[in-house]
Amino acid sequence: MTTFIPNLTLPAQVFSTPAISILLPVVLGAAVGYSVSPKQQTPKKYLELKQPPLRPPPWVFGPVWTTLYGLMGYSAYRAWTVGTTSLNPNVAALAKQGATLYTIQLGLNMLWTPLFFGLKRPVEATVDIVALTGIVGYLTYIWSGVDQVAAWALVPYLGWLSFATYLCVSNTTIITLSPCLWASVARYRSSINLKTGPLTGMIMNLGFHRALEQLGYLR
Repeated sequence: MTTFIPNLTLPAQVFSTPAISILLPVVLGAAVGYSVSPKQQTPKKYLELKQPPLRPPPWVFGPVWTTLYGLMGYSAYRAWTVGTTSLNPNVAALAKQGATLYTIQLGLNMLWTPLFFGLKRPVEATVDIVALTGIVGYLTYIWSGVDQVAAWALVPYLGWLSFATYLCVSNTTIITLSPCLWASVARYRSSINLKTGPLTGMIMNLGFHRALEQLGYLR
């Protein structure tokens, strides 16, 4: 059970003003994305690895996140407005508790891109997005006791976060394991050349490279 923590909660004006509530996550998300510039920071070796199955094309992420940020902001506005004007003290308390959770999840959301692309910390980024998904799931539950519209507005966001968690875990596994893989490949190729000679070694290495492609480690 969470509680309302004013120092960890956005100002009431953010939640009570629809334009601010909706535009704030959209603007913050765009600002963080442009500041990190993931295309320039993505390691070359990562681009050479096969992407996880079901990964959407890069152009999908911008429109999807813009829509989800807008829905997230509307959900916050709706839950706060309905909850704080309710005559039921329990509903009002849930709305404020949700506001604290909302602020925390927004911070975790904005932290993921700098962690993964900027600082190149995929493990920490995975921890971040797992925590984020759990908090949003609980927030959806909390706000379902305040207003059903607010709760349903978070459902697409929660669904996309679940999918994004799968992508993040898959990419983290690839990035984390790939140095070990390439080190093993280098040792294997060296041993082949020493035991069989350069020409035979080259032929065997070519077959090994194709095997890696079939296993999905190379695109």
